[in-house]
Amino acid sequence: MKFKILTDSTSDIDQTWAQEQAVDVLGLTVQLEGVTYETVGPDRLTSTVLLEKMNHGAKPQTSQINVGTFEAYFRQVVEAGQAVFYVAFSSTLSGTYQSAVMAREVVLDDFPQAEIVIYDTKAASLGQTYLVMKAVEVREAGGSLADALAVVEDLAPRMRTIFLVDDLNHLMRGGRISKTSAIIGGLVNIKPIITIARDGSLQSTAKARGSKKAVSTAIDMILDGLADDTVLVAYADQEEPAQVIAERLRENPQITRVLVGPLGPVISAHVGPGTIGVFAVGKEER
Repeated sequence: MKFKILTDSTSDIDQTWAQEQAVDVLGLTVQLEGVTYETVGPDRLTSTVLLEKMNHGAKPQTSQINVGTFEAYFRQVVEAGQAVFYVAFSSTLSGTYQSAVMAREVVLDDFPQAEIVIYDTKAASLGQTYLVMKAVEVREAGGSLADALAVVEDLAPRMRTIFLVDDLNHLMRGGRISKTSAIIGGLVNIKPIITIARDGSLQSTAKARGSKKAVSTAIDMILDGLADDTVLVAYADQEEPAQVIAERLRENPQITRVLVGPLGPVISAHVGPGTIGVFAVGKEER
């Protein structure tokens, strides 16, 4: 039986592709200069607009998807007689996952036989998107929701996420890293390297002197024990550095596919201008 695949806007998923592949996307919101913006739909806030304002001192805030939004979505799917598989943003970085869990319990009170599967990827951005892509592949091949869940459960703990960040103060302001880490990362000519740990939290795992060294370090970290032939590269407001990394990755014979795409507004609001993200599946769990 076909099932619904759901994700959220922290996945930075290409929304045109999502529509074509019948992937539903719910959006977190961004508060910017006193205005609340949606991150899904034709009138959504774009990263281009957001990052330009951040370059001029704006300090956006993001809000999780609320319980009511999830409940309305789950009810609609269940009343249509379908199951749903929600590939969710890291629960450590947002309350969105917990909102979905609470909404599921409310809906199951009325529809106890409904199948609503919520999986905490402990991932973000294009790493989360890649897990959605694999779930879509399973569904298109005729697999069940249980089959898709099994694939995602295998891949997610091995999903490596590396962010090269220009200014850690954005992450500190959002409470994602400590003030001490932000201060150390702000030292002259030091390029901090941020990863998502096994529990889904952000960690400052390395520091490189200068951008070139940081890029080389990030590539080495991705290639060490690589288990898949696909690597994804995301960028905030500067695509050229991301394409440079992509070209270097394509030189590796083990890699047959490198996908490059922009960071969405929710992730951009936290990591800030100049950020590059690299994502791949490793042999070992993070």
